[in-house]
Amino acid sequence: MLRRAGIIAAKDLRLTVGGQGLVQAILLGLLLIFLFSLSRPAGELTPPQSAAAIFWLASAFGLVLVVNDLFALEEANGSRLGLLSAPLAPQAIWLGKGLAGLCLLLLSQAVFLPASVVFLGQDMGGTWWLAPAALLTADLGLVALGALLGALSQGQAARESLLSVILFPLLLPVLLGGIKLFTQVFAAQAPDLSWLGLMGAFDALFLGAGLILFPFVYTGEE
Repeated sequence: MLRRAGIIAAKDLRLTVGGQGLVQAILLGLLLIFLFSLSRPAGELTPPQSAAAIFWLASAFGLVLVVNDLFALEEANGSRLGLLSAPLAPQAIWLGKGLAGLCLLLLSQAVFLPASVVFLGQDMGGTWWLAPAALLTADLGLVALGALLGALSQGQAARESLLSVILFPLLLPVLLGGIKLFTQVFAAQAPDLSWLGLMGAFDALFLGAGLILFPFVYTGEE
């Protein structure tokens, strides 16, 4: 299943890197960071917690655009039925979409993070391993839930508009953990590992939920 998930992820990445969804996600995130940077008085720095919140807000909006684009690949040319008819478990589709989404989200954040440092006046002076650990742990939960609910965003137009409405409240625990940990990075504070534990539990919960629920969500009738 993992090999087939890797094939799906590679196919999606070839089709989406440089495409509309990724470009829109990066541009929207940069726009949010730049607009929030204009809200601070001249000569003052954005507080570390506010800067961390802006970074993860840009990441959350980027996630919605990336996930929508990934699941729209099969809808655009009517190949969803062909994918479901292939000799693979539906969970492999979810894992492949999630892996592709993780790569695209990390690519977007590779732009958002230096933009946050420059425009919001932050300093990456915290514990050196905390930023990548927080990034990967939070992103794993984001794409696990995003790939599960992304299947609901296809088909009827009314369902497409519901993705962000459903997604953002469920993301609050992992987003809060990401904000707290990035605040410690920007403010050069000692790391609080309890937030990593909370985010790890969130990841485990929705990874398990995705493996169980995705076949019913993706293969259900319109």
